[in-house]
Order: sequence, then C-alpha cells, then structure tokens
Amino acid sequence: MARFKEIKTRIQKYYPDLPKNHKKLADFFINNFDKIPFYSVHDISEATRTSVASVVRFAQRIGFLGFLEMREEISKELQNHISNKEIFSLLDSAATEADTLTIIANQDIKNINETLTQIDRDYFDSTIKMILKAKRVYTVGLGVSNLLAQMLAYQLNQVSIDAHALSHSHSTFLEQMIFLNSNDLIIALSFMPYSIETIDAAKYAKKKKINVISITNSNASPITFSSNANLVVKSENMLFTNSFAAISVLINAITTECALRNKTKAKKMLSELNKIAEMQGMVIVDSHSENQ
Repeated sequence: MARFKEIKTRIQKYYPDLPKNHKKLADFFINNFDKIPFYSVHDISEATRTSVASVVRFAQRIGFLGFLEMREEISKELQNHISNKEIFSLLDSAATEADTLTIIANQDIKNINETLTQIDRDYFDSTIKMILKAKRVYTVGLGVSNLLAQMLAYQLNQVSIDAHALSHSHSTFLEQMIFLNSNDLIIALSFMPYSIETIDAAKYAKKKKINVISITNSNASPITFSSNANLVVKSENMLFTNSFAAISVLINAITTECALRNKTKAKKMLSELNKIAEMQGMVIVDSHSENQ
C-alpha cells in the first residue's frame, strides 16, 4: 500500500513532465488530500474543468490502476494520519460575532491546529538533522518571507547554529550564493505571492547539490519542486497577507529541537551571550536552566 507521504512525493516527482491539464489535477489533489475520499471522478472533473478520462489517465500516470484505486489508498492513509480532534479549542465568538480580535485569534488557532495535524514529522526530523549537519545555514525569502527568514536565522544563531539571512539589497540571492557548497544548507521561505527570485535560488542550490528545505503554505507551491524537505504551514488570513501564527510556532519548534539535540553547544552559546550582556549592562535570564 502506498503511504500518504509517498503519494504526494510521487505526484511531485512527475509534476514537471505532466501536461497542462494533468498539472491542474496534480495541484488539486495535493491541495485537497483530506477531501479526495469524498469526491467522485465527476466531482474532480468538474472542479478542475478537465475530462473524466483525464482524471483517470492522471491516476494511471502516477502509478495507479485508475482513480478508484488512488482514492482508496488516500482514504486508507488519511485514517492513520489525520485526526479530527482539535489540538487547541476555538474561542467562543457566538456573543461577539463582530469582534475582530476573536475572529483573528480563531483563524490563527485553526492555522496552528491544521499545521500540527498535517505537517510531516519525517520531514521535520530530516530538517533538524540537515540543520545540525550543515556547516552554515542560509535562510532566504522576499517581502514578508524576508522578515521570517531573518527571524529564523536569528533564533538559530541563539542556539549555536551558524545561520545567515541572505539580504536583498545591492546583490541578488544568486550572486550571494556563488561561494556556497554542498556542506551548506538553504532554508527557503515562500508564501503567496511566490517570489521568482526565491524559487530561482532554490533551483540554483539544487544544481550545486546544496540541500534545500522549504517552508511554504502548500505542497504544490513552486518552491517544493527544488526542495529536499517541505514543511507546509497554514497561513490563511482575513486580509491579502499571510498570518504569522503557525509559521512562528514552526520556527520556534525548529530552533528548540536543534537546542535539545545539541544541548552542550546551546548552553555554551547561552553562556557567551550572558557574558556579552553583562559587559553591556544587561542580564539574560535562562528560564530553563533549573530544569536542565
């Protein structure tokens, strides 16, 4: 039986060579995995504006006998991988339907719940291993993703990871990547609207045999096709921007796990930061020191 992750990976593997109508179907399947068991071949045909025959041929093209077998495999795996229980409960907004603060909080809670439910733990584990193994880590992103890239690099530095956020100023990402090699690691943050320069940076890294981790909002986003591991985060928002809530949780989880797996270096870094802070008349409080 094909595993849940393997079905997605298989679709992504064939994606670059798929005809246009099959790419449309691939996007639909990847973005609607949890709904596929409830769709008929006619439902998918209508939703994607492709023919029933195209749906069947798409399933066959990625290794199934037909749509029914593909739907059955997805259904079986969803039973094992997706829980309908909320990890965090929503706030009661019945009495204050117009309360924007509650509405936004509920949306962010939903984003975090869906991220924790759907994120691939194997990819998360391999992400941590690649970060700890890399000589240097470079984060990359444009717009809002640039701010997130700087935040991730900063937090990784705090736990003794040699991390740098590529800047977008006098030189392009590709120019800054010329001297990178296979011992380095790229973490690319890419959210809609997807930046061509970030995608090109991932493609360039792949050509140079540099591992790429993508943090994005969809398994079908362009950055995933040049990545060794994809961490998919829900970032839906009321406005035409991305919510930071679930992304911040993921960034914090990555840096925390790196510290937990390399406590000696993390503690040494904390000690050095304390020394610097004392020199500048500040104090860093280690709230976890009593528990370690």
